[in-house]
Amino acid sequence: MQKPNILIVEDEESLGKTLLLNLELENYNVKLANSGNLALQLFNEYHSTFHLVLLDVMLPEINGFELCEKFKAINPSVPVIFLTAKNQTSEKISGLKLGADDYITKPFELEELLLRIQNVIKRNAKPSSNVFAFGKCSINFETFEITDVTGEISTLSKREIGLLKLLTDNANKVISRDQIIENLWSEKENSSSRTIDNYILGFRKYFEINAKEPKHFHSVRGVGYKFTA
Repeated sequence: MQKPNILIVEDEESLGKTLLLNLELENYNVKLANSGNLALQLFNEYHSTFHLVLLDVMLPEINGFELCEKFKAINPSVPVIFLTAKNQTSEKISGLKLGADDYITKPFELEELLLRIQNVIKRNAKPSSNVFAFGKCSINFETFEITDVTGEISTLSKREIGLLKLLTDNANKVISRDQIIENLWSEKENSSSRTIDNYILGFRKYFEINAKEPKHFHSVRGVGYKFTA
């Protein structure tokens, strides 16, 4: 099962690191932004993969309310929880009117925050889909169509899609060549590491901004391959 992805936007360094650590311990994938501009940059790049945004209101460059508006314009379905020292009712109403799912004032109990995060993600969970999205890219395991890093749509072979499914289902884990061959080739078929290498090179051309410095599809020398969202 894919781990939920959370974007934390918090300029208070110690709190940001504390939230990052605790959410990772709770088995979430987390990105941390300490300014409005960085948050917008990360959201533009990864908006299709975020399951939740934890958003401070008082931020450098762009405040949380403005950011929420920008996030919702890019991806209206992304859940947002405001974290703020502002506890006036009018501020809460402003945040909720912008489409926020919750509004938590500082200081807060970590256990309560984790529970609210869990509830918001569960409440906004979409039915299981045959489409896997990461960054600006997507893979449709039913139609075998992919959207590459340039936005172009292509159709891949059944085996290529099978390899993509195996890697993305096991994100951040190294899958050995033997595991890949066992899953995707029959005993009667000839298979080789060279064939798998060629598939990985192809994936990099489709999904990587710079194929020579891959961020998603990695070869682990002497072991196998790994996908990183």
